[in-house]
Amino acid sequence: MRAVHYSTFGDTSVLRLAEVDRPVPGPGQVLVKVAGTSFNPVDAAFRAGYLQQVMPVTLPHIPGIDVAGTIVAGPDSGAGPDSGAGPGFSAGDPVIGFLSMTASGAAAEFAVAPAEVLTAAPTSIPLADAAAVPAVALTAWQGLFEHAELRAGQRILINGAGGGVGGYAIQFAKQAGATVIATASPRSTAAVRAAGADQIIDYTATPVTVAITEPVDAVFNLVSADEAAMAGLVALIRPGGVLVSTTSPATEDTERKVKTMNMYVRSDAAQLAEIVRRIDAGTVTVDISARYPLAEVAKVHELSAAGDIRGKVVITI
Repeated sequence: MRAVHYSTFGDTSVLRLAEVDRPVPGPGQVLVKVAGTSFNPVDAAFRAGYLQQVMPVTLPHIPGIDVAGTIVAGPDSGAGPDSGAGPGFSAGDPVIGFLSMTASGAAAEFAVAPAEVLTAAPTSIPLADAAAVPAVALTAWQGLFEHAELRAGQRILINGAGGGVGGYAIQFAKQAGATVIATASPRSTAAVRAAGADQIIDYTATPVTVAITEPVDAVFNLVSADEAAMAGLVALIRPGGVLVSTTSPATEDTERKVKTMNMYVRSDAAQLAEIVRRIDAGTVTVDISARYPLAEVAKVHELSAAGDIRGKVVITI
């Protein structure tokens, strides 16, 4: 099968499109014919070797933590309802899922996935486009509802709302009854507005700490920032509030009882199924900024390094 992989860490030149052996599913796994995967910034961090000390991958490594595709088989030869193709799944079922960050991924014609992380793909959008959902939508869901414990009537600042996570976070927060303040650059303003933000701050023109004049109940931070900038975000939060960050850490304000935490997304098929339900109901929009074929994965990594990617980019197989 064709796959993009790298055998050494480095810049985008280490990415190779090559013929490799088709993976074989093990116990509890299924084989998926991949329709699409997506680019996530963590793909570039793994490729560069930045995460090897904390989350080591085995080389050669195939990137792609999101998968959208069709089940081919489970551990047994020939798929069917009893072929080991996972609970409730059989050959031909379209599925999506968030794969392990350290296992071989979905930038390939076929990928293996634990059946337990998969859920039925949305039917209202093309299957390949559904690869834009799992990792970022689950990050938004877990950040808002598990960690920030967002409730109706609260005010939340989504810092870095123009990225892949931000669009889902805005939609989920609005549906929960929150007031959403979002930071975005001019390039992302239209998408952030379409997602439903109540207030948009152009951080390239005005510092967020100046633009926000009333305290917020929570901050969902999606961008890397220095210690001073993170402290500024904490200062925007009312006493008893919370800051959740997917990137840079922040120090708690113990005097005002403002909690801070860093979060790491995990696979959750039940949460993903609820997100799919909302997509098919038309209440959640999947925003895709671009689509590239498998052969151009290195180009996507280059665009990301240059800061030329907005939102989610899908890799079609």
